[in-house]
Amino acid sequence: MTDKPSFPQLDVLRKMLLVAPFHRWLGLNIVAVTADALILEMPWRDEIVSNPMIGSAHGGILSALIDLTGLYAINALGGSARATADMRVDFHRPATTGPLRATGRVVKLGKHLSVAETRIEDQDGRLIASGRGAYVA
Repeated sequence: MTDKPSFPQLDVLRKMLLVAPFHRWLGLNIVAVTADALILEMPWRDEIVSNPMIGSAHGGILSALIDLTGLYAINALGGSARATADMRVDFHRPATTGPLRATGRVVKLGKHLSVAETRIEDQDGRLIASGRGAYVA
């Protein structure tokens, strides 16, 4: 008989996420945890717009969303992530509407370093940004 890994409950993860004021300001919500992914949503806020000509979100906000989704995916799916060691982000198209949905998947769970990748899509399912982070346990 194989023991199934024990994952944190969704309500526990949501409470962990909302401890930080920045996360609350962003309005983040973990909407689902599956066997292989964590899905996080962020509502649109006018304050995240950095290019008023096209109404697009600042890349730093999208990077933060990738970073946080990866970190919480690792924590939700059996690993331990406390801080970001390295991160790469690719911007595919401007984010001009919301909500934004980020899906994080674990690439590697390690004792000292874990890796996750994240995709951000707009409300129409179009890829906005993607990235990969390495996180220290």
